[in-house]
Amino acid sequence: CLRQINTVSKIKTQNLQVIESPSPDSNILAQLEARIPTLHYPKPQTFSRGECIQNPVRFFAILSMQRSGSGWFETLLNSHINISSNGEIFCAMDRRKNISTIMQTLDRVYKLDWFNSASKNECSAAVGFKWMLNQGLIEYHKEIVEYFNYRGVSVVFLFRRNLLRRMVSLLANSHDRYAKLLNGTHKSHVHSQEEAAALSSYKPIINCTSLISDLREVEMDAVKALEYFNSTRHMVVYYEDLITNNTKLNDVQEFLGLPRKELTSRQVKIHKGPLSDFVKNWDDVIKTLNGTQYERFLQAD
Repeated sequence: CLRQINTVSKIKTQNLQVIESPSPDSNILAQLEARIPTLHYPKPQTFSRGECIQNPVRFFAILSMQRSGSGWFETLLNSHINISSNGEIFCAMDRRKNISTIMQTLDRVYKLDWFNSASKNECSAAVGFKWMLNQGLIEYHKEIVEYFNYRGVSVVFLFRRNLLRRMVSLLANSHDRYAKLLNGTHKSHVHSQEEAAALSSYKPIINCTSLISDLREVEMDAVKALEYFNSTRHMVVYYEDLITNNTKLNDVQEFLGLPRKELTSRQVKIHKGPLSDFVKNWDDVIKTLNGTQYERFLQAD
């Protein structure tokens, strides 16, 4: 597209006449702009970008829900030499107590003044973080959408298709916060099969009385987020697709306007195998979901 634009720009325009203005739906330039990430040249207050001051930076945010693969997805992104994804920064209440503190935090991230182990500040070509839907994102969505559009922030929605698997992961992770199955420590993500086996040994009991309403609530949260942030430049990614289709990671890199690299992660999947192996009252779950719109969650991914 850029080559075509450069070619067209060389044509002399004095003999051209506008026959008919294009309709909004056929406005090629607008469609092209929607496909290209906004370029930024941040001037951080805490350090100098040095020789990288002329290198453009793209802004992004990963919008997701807990136990949807966002931690694993973020480690994949951070294995790219040009990407700095700064973690779940709004898990801290003081950063999201009101819209002012949210905006201040966003400014720090996108000015490259946010430091953590994932930061490649001087020569980052894309900088962002992950943001859970229940961390002020929905509550202040109007102001955040306005900020994203004004600052040119690209949004990556990361969801999980099988919400029952997400629920099992959520219950198991909540249990381990207190049980600390790994030698008295709690880990949300692991890096070995032995650690994964230890955490997956716990089989939660699912509340079948509220199961359908709980699944519906999570489903509607995702729908609501997509509706609220529809006007932003965004793409939707599913955890299951990332696992089964390597080209999806290429799509994300292209969406962020970055050169394709092979992305890797040391994280190991905890609940690997049929869900029936990880739920204590599996028979009750089957009876509850059979014949409903959520029956598909009982099958293997």
